[in-house]
Amino acid sequence: MLAIYKREMLSYFTSPIGYVFIAVFLALNAFIFSIFTLMAGEGSSVGSYFMFVMFIFIVLVPLLTMKSFSEERKMRTEQLILTSPVSLMGMVFAKFLDAFTMFGGTFLGGNLINFATLYMYGEPNTAVLISSSIGILLIGAAFIAIGIFVSAMTENQLVAAVGTMGILIFLLLIGFLTSYIDSYVVRTVLNWISIYSRFGNFSYGILDPATFVYYFSICFVFMFITVRIYEKRRWS
Repeated sequence: MLAIYKREMLSYFTSPIGYVFIAVFLALNAFIFSIFTLMAGEGSSVGSYFMFVMFIFIVLVPLLTMKSFSEERKMRTEQLILTSPVSLMGMVFAKFLDAFTMFGGTFLGGNLINFATLYMYGEPNTAVLISSSIGILLIGAAFIAIGIFVSAMTENQLVAAVGTMGILIFLLLIGFLTSYIDSYVVRTVLNWISIYSRFGNFSYGILDPATFVYYFSICFVFMFITVRIYEKRRWS
């Protein structure tokens, strides 16, 4: 598993993908942070900053995951992985972990600078900053698991990226539809599914165990399905 992890991490920096992700994210992150905090004055809103960061991941996370398995199929190296001594779960988890390392490292690195600047000009709510950052990392993990699953379904990286974006848009936006639905049952189901609605507690500095379970469940389910896909391919 470690060998796959190292190989995948190296691949981000031997191709433009890793550099594009880091550069675009840091630029957009700094811009959004400046707009909603430093330049907003008394109307500054850390919550709005985290919300917009969440939505830019719709475009950026697929950059990290689109090649995870689709490139293996396209380059015909898939069989080498399937016949390696690494378990299928280990293989999938290594792919997940390397994408999450890129995601988490870039997010935390950019926000260390942002938060240091924020403390220089005011006294922000530390609990909200920490809990919201944890929430974003959990959402990123869920997005990555979904992206890896979609990548395993096709050998076309563009299709993998667009498919991942579609699922992420759906999971984020369904929380906004509840105000237009009269049925309490339907609203409850949509709020339960919505990734955005679950983030609400983090934005108030609350670490809700049920929300942790929800995001971890998404990661587990999509990685488990990906493993099942490759189990079928191994024996077909």
